[in-house]
Amino acid sequence: MRIFNADGSEAQMCGNASRCIGKLLYDKKLTSKTTLQIETLSGMKQLQLHVSEENLVTSVTVNMGNASLLRVLRPSGDRTTFVEEEIVAGEEKFTGTAIDVGNPHLVLFVNDLQQANVAKNGPILEHSPLFPEKVNVEFVQIQDEHSVRVKVWERGTGITSACGTGACAVVAAAAMARKTAPSDVSVVMDGGTLNVSYNAETSQVRMTGPAGLVFEGDKSCTKRE
Repeated sequence: MRIFNADGSEAQMCGNASRCIGKLLYDKKLTSKTTLQIETLSGMKQLQLHVSEENLVTSVTVNMGNASLLRVLRPSGDRTTFVEEEIVAGEEKFTGTAIDVGNPHLVLFVNDLQQANVAKNGPILEHSPLFPEKVNVEFVQIQDEHSVRVKVWERGTGITSACGTGACAVVAAAAMARKTAPSDVSVVMDGGTLNVSYNAETSQVRMTGPAGLVFEGDKSCTKRE
């Protein structure tokens, strides 16, 4: 699998796209298997397809691999982790943790998601000198130990309705900080809800979410005179 952002840059992988690919392969009868391996720039990812009585994929569980602390580039030139540290965006200050789930994420916990101003602060943080390769930014409000509300600024794209790797980074960061339980956490985003579990012993993250047909197209077109 290869995936490109809206600005033409190539991403290491995409959790949501992985689920979509699993549904496409099975529903179009390109495979009869319900366990698939997908090769990405961040390694192999395993998919478990959940199939309905109509023999269509309704949801997919993705083993997203390991979540670890991301090393940022300090002004001194050193590379160190960034855990619950203050970071400034313009005149605003946030506290965040940088997580690597095959691509880089900055997870920020806020008291009021409506006041986070994602459109303003997202691009500032994406281009912070701490992240030479830029970074995805998640603004997170804790609802309870098994539920969080998230808004996403995706590098190379901007505000997005959802982000699978971002959901995994959020749960890993929240579990490390003991803000939520490590497993069965509902990550509620504008585009829908994902269920994510983080294993602190192995650092592995598993994500389950729906996959549905939106539209189909083909290469044919009608030339206008």
